[in-house]
Amino acid sequence: MLDWNNVTFENPQWFWLFLVMPLLGLWYFWKRHLQSPEVKISSLKGFKVKQGLLPKLKPFLFVLRLLVLALLITAMARPRTVDVSTKTNKTQGIDIVMAIDVSASMLAKDLEPNRLDALKNVASEFIEGRPNDRFGLVLFSGESYTKTPITSDKSIILNALDDVQFNNIMESGTAIGMGLATSVNRLKDSKAKSKVIILLTDGVNNAGFIDPQIATDLAIEYDIKAYTIGLGTNGMALSPVALSRSGGFRYGRIQVEIDEDLLKDIAKKTDGKYFRATDNSKLEQIYEEINKLEKTEIEEFKYYNYQEKFRPLAILAGLLLLIEIALRYTIFRSFV
Repeated sequence: MLDWNNVTFENPQWFWLFLVMPLLGLWYFWKRHLQSPEVKISSLKGFKVKQGLLPKLKPFLFVLRLLVLALLITAMARPRTVDVSTKTNKTQGIDIVMAIDVSASMLAKDLEPNRLDALKNVASEFIEGRPNDRFGLVLFSGESYTKTPITSDKSIILNALDDVQFNNIMESGTAIGMGLATSVNRLKDSKAKSKVIILLTDGVNNAGFIDPQIATDLAIEYDIKAYTIGLGTNGMALSPVALSRSGGFRYGRIQVEIDEDLLKDIAKKTDGKYFRATDNSKLEQIYEEINKLEKTEIEEFKYYNYQEKFRPLAILAGLLLLIEIALRYTIFRSFV
């Protein structure tokens, strides 16, 4: 059975002929009294007038002729169905390591609900929007470690990201050099066409035994690009200052200090870019821009298999025309 929802017409201009059909109908009903022979007499008195069934059915012949015309017009418009098959040829994707500062200052509330949770929400959307790339996750504060090696399994990386939280077991401080070096170590053996580190911090390099400049040189040696993000408002922010008796944090307003010169230098030397995220909206815009800057090319081939459907319509039109001609010269021929 023909599914008309899947039918296209190669020559739809033929449908303009349907505008002629109402005119043909008007012409027929205006002229139909001339199509039968007439006998003029002075009076019908003495004749028993009884109209038969055939004269009433004669317009059916004209309806058949119109139906034939409609079928031929539709056939000339070339209805056809199309079966589209798609073959996707994926080019080698991008390997991305996200290096995230998880020091206590990442719990500051200048972003909502805090810097760390705001980052996790935006980074999750970024990962989900890049299905053809592989991701790894590196965490750092006073030291650094690999949370998740580079993987193409998005569920693993998303679960790992969701599990990221401040951990007071790690050494306090901000070891930007170590975070960058660990990320380079994750990417150095990658065969991807592009290797990228997205390094995010809200402080200055004040811990770790690897100098950020040495880590930057390593990134350059392995052709790794680094996008750096400084996270935090300008001025004062409500940040953790001490532990309360209940084990939670006490908050106070402290000055936001981000080593922007260092982050800019890392980005510039590795052909990346530095960003400053002062609120949730700006953070989202930064990841959108990085998403545009780092594109994975995908080739898509579509194959179209057309099946012509005009033949059944033309055959049906021919059969109806034969029926109309047969009726006209047999059953409807003899009556006056």
